[in-house]
Amino acid sequence: MGFPGTWMTESESVAYRVVPKCACSTIGQIMYYSDQGEFFDGDIHDATGGMHKWSIEDSRPKIEANVKAHKSYAFTCVRNPYTRILSSFFDKICGIQRNGNRYRGNLVPQLVHKYGIEVEGEFDQIASFRRFLLFARDTIKYRRPMDPDIHWSAMSGHISTFIVNGGRYDEVIFTEKFNEGMASVLGNIETPHPVDLEQIPRFNESEGHGPKRAHPVEDYFDDLSMHLVYEIYKKDFKLFQYDFENPANKMPIGEVDLDEVHAKLGQ
Repeated sequence: MGFPGTWMTESESVAYRVVPKCACSTIGQIMYYSDQGEFFDGDIHDATGGMHKWSIEDSRPKIEANVKAHKSYAFTCVRNPYTRILSSFFDKICGIQRNGNRYRGNLVPQLVHKYGIEVEGEFDQIASFRRFLLFARDTIKYRRPMDPDIHWSAMSGHISTFIVNGGRYDEVIFTEKFNEGMASVLGNIETPHPVDLEQIPRFNESEGHGPKRAHPVEDYFDDLSMHLVYEIYKKDFKLFQYDFENPANKMPIGEVDLDEVHAKLGQ
């Protein structure tokens, strides 16, 4: 199994477990800059050099040796499950991807046909999102009509692979307190190039892919939608201290207990 979704600087200053839709583009660019003194020209997910990634064959032995020996500071980043699933909907389902096509080819036509989701023109965002939520639940709970996609599968599932295969996190940071969390990570490592977080742009690679959200977050979640979200992301809410009761509150309501994360996700 190894360490899928793990990125590491070439200098081995830091190791990071990617969680999709949780500031991963910005984190990747900060890591790249901290080693190279410049940002990667393009989407950091496309970079095949200047950084170690588990998806790059030659990087795997280095990442595996580093993580198993806990040589580098290791961290990941989480996000409120309500805003994360909404972001996935607008980016991956409603949006045109950077290759000019719909995400995963025939996925959207399949959703239009099977779940009655609309994504064209002045569609009802709330109704379509709630239907998408049914689809996301079906993929995660029943693995049909397809396996769950990395962009809406639970954060705890991504984060657990690192632990199960022999890694240990030093920190879990919040997307909602990004500068504070990233400053803590950078304060614990030595980088070849200093990073001034105040000067770092936000690399939101999904921005502009899809339509703008027309309503406040809480408007998308009625009682049934909240039930579905809890069914899918119960562990995420509990482990990462997010407020299930109030979709309008995107901020965490407590600190992450690292020992609990390792105990619950390391089985």
